[in-house]
Amino acid sequence: MLWPLSACLLAALALCRSALSQYSSDQCSWRGSGLTHEGHTRDVEQVYLRCSQGSLEWLYPTGAIIVNLRPNTASQAAGLLSVCIKPSRESSGTHIYLDRLGKLRLLLREREQAEGKVHCFSIQEGALFIEALPQRDISRKITAFQYELVSHRPGVDPDSLSASCQPCTDAELLLAVCTSDFVGRGSILGVEQEEEQTSVAVTLTRLYRQKSQVFVSGGGRAKRFTGRVKMPRECGVKPGEGEFLFIGTVRFGEAWLSCAPRYRDFLRLYQDAQERGTNPCHIDTN
Repeated sequence: MLWPLSACLLAALALCRSALSQYSSDQCSWRGSGLTHEGHTRDVEQVYLRCSQGSLEWLYPTGAIIVNLRPNTASQAAGLLSVCIKPSRESSGTHIYLDRLGKLRLLLREREQAEGKVHCFSIQEGALFIEALPQRDISRKITAFQYELVSHRPGVDPDSLSASCQPCTDAELLLAVCTSDFVGRGSILGVEQEEEQTSVAVTLTRLYRQKSQVFVSGGGRAKRFTGRVKMPRECGVKPGEGEFLFIGTVRFGEAWLSCAPRYRDFLRLYQDAQERGTNPCHIDTN
């Protein structure tokens, strides 16, 4: 027979294990369950994610959670970060708001999440407030999305598609070569208009950097890489001849173009900056 105190401790441990089984998290991703709010449907839970990318999955949502997305390093550049989220097409059961100092702004309704489109906002606009909708049956409801932190250019709306169409300034171009997710020299093979974006097929004779394998080697002695870069349809991209320097970011496994100067124009700019000693970094232009 268990002593009363031992029985109480074992019961408390069992309850603790049951509660812990409802969620798991690290610095990058969080997976939780609304069953921890059962009987307390107005509860609000704080979630902290500190990586440049990750995911969230909230099963059987009840109550609300506040998701604080913060970079793991503090710097002045952190103020120019955007948060981009890509909901799962099966995501349901909640509305998603931006919460800045207690003021809420609707970001995504439940039905909009099922479209699976990427939505971006400045990190300075606040945390994500995810509120569960009243449901008779929550057993089939799951809110899920991927997120990424990306840098946006000063003075532009991070969620504006047309912002990517603005040509880079000389200073932005030189810095982008050093900090972007991919940098490659090559030419355009073709342009395809998709429903909401333009897909540009490119071949690269020189790949200076890529964050992930968005460009693949064609093999053979002459090392060439091929891939596709995305741009908003509003940019009106057309096939062009000659060599370009393709620079951009990788969002959810897709390459998005930020700058694409003609290579000869970039080379002239780079050499001038090199003579003045104002280049932020060095790349091999031979």
